[in-house]
Amino acid sequence: MTLMKTALFDFDGVIVDTEPIYDLFWNEAAQRYNLGIDNFAELIKGTTLPYLLETYFSKYPKEIQQKVCHEATTFESKMDLPPMPGSIEFLRLLKDQKVRMGLVTSSDLAKVNRAIEMYQLEDLFDTIVTADRITKGKPDPMCYLLAASDLAVSPPDCLVFEDSFAGIQAGTAAGMRVIGLSTTNSPESLKDKVYKVIPNFSEVSFDDFLQW
Repeated sequence: MTLMKTALFDFDGVIVDTEPIYDLFWNEAAQRYNLGIDNFAELIKGTTLPYLLETYFSKYPKEIQQKVCHEATTFESKMDLPPMPGSIEFLRLLKDQKVRMGLVTSSDLAKVNRAIEMYQLEDLFDTIVTADRITKGKPDPMCYLLAASDLAVSPPDCLVFEDSFAGIQAGTAAGMRVIGLSTTNSPESLKDKVYKVIPNFSEVSFDDFLQW
């Protein structure tokens, strides 16, 4: 009998197709606040909002930092959360096969809960790690190690699904096997960083999961 790995999923760019929406918001914000950083959205993928504020807005007064935080949280509370092709179906397929699953994201719990309610995912995840539970965001492995600890599994027994370079680095640093989704970055840029590259979940079978 094949020993099934625990499946750990990133959220943005893996389960929901939100990265293009984030790109527009954060690149516009970078211009508005004169950060002087080209392709700012690409630079911050996978990071938490507190880390983003501390790293890139620390030179601004507290009032400005609070304004950026308010704009970001308001944006997240209203943004569309379209599913990535095949993602919801794949989650339910793994659940039907009794695979243990975790959601590991730098997004906050409120946004995750909105998606869970929207797509009726309440019973799918055995643990959820969001920005609210961690002090170090991706690429630090803290989030993935916390998920493994929640489920009392060894990191090598976990299979991570990620799209961003920071997320891939976090999963790899945690000692886990990473499947890269080319939803945010090109397959060519991912292939030497992950075990396998897939475009999305639309044609992924349970046999594929077992082979990984």
